[in-house]
Amino acid sequence: MQTKLLTISIPYTFVRGGYFYFSRRVPRDVEKHYSYPRVVLGLRTSSPQRARSLARAASTNLEAYWAQLRLADRSVPGLALVRSSSKKIQESPEVISKASPDFFSSSCPTLSDALEFYLRLNGNGRAKTFVAAGHRNIGYVVEAIGNKPLDQYLRRDALQLRDWFLARGMSGSTVTRNFSYIRAVVNFAISEHALDIRNPFTGVYYDRSAGVKERQPIPLTDLKRVQRQCRLMDDDLRWLIALVSDTGMRLAEATGLLKDDFKDLNGPAPHVVIQKHPWRRLKTASSERLVPLTGMALWAARRTVSGVESSPFAFPRYNKTSTSSADTASAALNKWLRLYVPKGCTMHSFRHSMRDRLRAVECPTEVADQIGGWSPSGIGQSYGSGYPLEVLKTWLDRATST
Repeated sequence: MQTKLLTISIPYTFVRGGYFYFSRRVPRDVEKHYSYPRVVLGLRTSSPQRARSLARAASTNLEAYWAQLRLADRSVPGLALVRSSSKKIQESPEVISKASPDFFSSSCPTLSDALEFYLRLNGNGRAKTFVAAGHRNIGYVVEAIGNKPLDQYLRRDALQLRDWFLARGMSGSTVTRNFSYIRAVVNFAISEHALDIRNPFTGVYYDRSAGVKERQPIPLTDLKRVQRQCRLMDDDLRWLIALVSDTGMRLAEATGLLKDDFKDLNGPAPHVVIQKHPWRRLKTASSERLVPLTGMALWAARRTVSGVESSPFAFPRYNKTSTSSADTASAALNKWLRLYVPKGCTMHSFRHSMRDRLRAVECPTEVADQIGGWSPSGIGQSYGSGYPLEVLKTWLDRATST
């Protein structure tokens, strides 16, 4: 209520997300120079006093600019004799509408403003990596082509950014991730600020396969050797590796497990519940699932539950902060794993191996997707509640027993 009263007393402003925005309708007699009938500008402040001052300045500047547009539309005697210091007034309306920033300050937020707005509304509860990726990717844009108002980025800027990425030796998949984040930030700002502009970072062409190294599955003989070493060493790191090796779950899914996520370990249908936790989000909606525990995964689950007494986490060494440290786990486990698997194989290779092992026993695609939490390939596969746990266990038993 307090904020609403404040906006009434500050002309041409509104509040969104706790911050003030300037908004003013373009007069009809100069509307033809604009692609949108309203000027909206983020004032980047939550202070009513500063917002009042900034809004007044913005309104004054607009009035001056509109006055020059009106003058340009008229036939003024002797205007051709005006010296070059006033030459901008002589320009055609189309040129004036594209004047440099010192002549007319854009009403659009800058890219850095758009990122701040995006993170403020979408970053709550997200992992630190989400925020870090935002600053990193927008930082790339600023370094390569500058921090501009959104309506001043052109297609050639996006192409220049692409060339800059490739010149740095980024792979096609990395370029794709970067552009995806940049597009999301710009699209969000366009939608929330009702901007009548196109996103120039959409549809940029490049070779998406360039420099991409395909992850290889771990050959079955090497996989079995790793599992034997896990039994011999019998510690929490090896339990984590063994759990992933015979379930195909993502490493991040495993590191964020609670001991209570393991169910019926001594019963007929032992399984693990993959679900969202405040400290570990899931990659996709289909990642939330039940995974049967067989082979070395069942051994690892039992050892984990009985071996960890002082923490509710299955792997407490990677859950000492508000978010699970899956990256730390990956670095440590991959370093050990390299001693036993072919070059290029990593912890994620167990996931590729599981898919191949399920194919080898002719497991139906829908069953395999449900076991691994892969997104279904067709609309029909998303209907219903999926296969019962007993069916999943049957196929996973076959895959892990070979």
